[in-house]
Amino acid sequence: MIATIQYNSRKLQIDLSQPLDISMPLRASTNNVNAWYVDAPKIEPVKEGDWVATVKDGACINFNNIMFNPHAHGTHTECVGHITEKVHSINQNLKQFFFLAEVITVAPEKLKGDFVISKKQIQFALGNKKRDAVVIRTIPNTKEKLSKQYSNTNPTYLLEEATEYLRQKNIKHLLIDLPSVDKEKDECQLLSHNAFWNTKGKLRMDATITEFIYVPNAVEDGEYFLNLQIAPFENDAAPSKPILYKIIE
Repeated sequence: MIATIQYNSRKLQIDLSQPLDISMPLRASTNNVNAWYVDAPKIEPVKEGDWVATVKDGACINFNNIMFNPHAHGTHTECVGHITEKVHSINQNLKQFFFLAEVITVAPEKLKGDFVISKKQIQFALGNKKRDAVVIRTIPNTKEKLSKQYSNTNPTYLLEEATEYLRQKNIKHLLIDLPSVDKEKDECQLLSHNAFWNTKGKLRMDATITEFIYVPNAVEDGEYFLNLQIAPFENDAAPSKPILYKIIE
């Protein structure tokens, strides 16, 4: 399944039968990845009196309720409505789903007791490349990321200068393998969120941030096409399933 894509003046090919899934699965378990001080997600059968909606309990169907928080429990994509008084919907503002992306790997730097990603690191990794999206993988990159409990751990975050630089390069879609682009406890300054969505100027309504991705080590740094699909929730954020397709040389 080879597709040829006309991207500006370039013709690029991808193999649609070779998707690279960089989303995290959501599981009803305390081992599910978690942040922001909430309980683990729940997936439970509907119950009415003695009737339990599972085939193993005698029902003809499995019929579950699911309770989770998109920001806390796995891969999600958010729009500017995450930080504005008016709650804009990701479903209304993400209208295109295929983008030229660059995967970069960054080793966070130590700054005043924190681990951070700086503008200099992003500049070095991207160079003069023009992309619609940037996918940031942090190291160390272990499968622990799929089950890590991030609350009260002060995870790595992006410095405001780094996020401003991405905005200046007209990066519309930022994907990262962390619970947030901002510091866990920053007195609600949300410097990187604000910088990326340009809240001091014209809001970037079509720009998105995707957090809690997981990029396996087998996925090399470089140029890909990104298919960014969301669940159609009318909410500031929704669960998402970003898929990369390697460009055939």
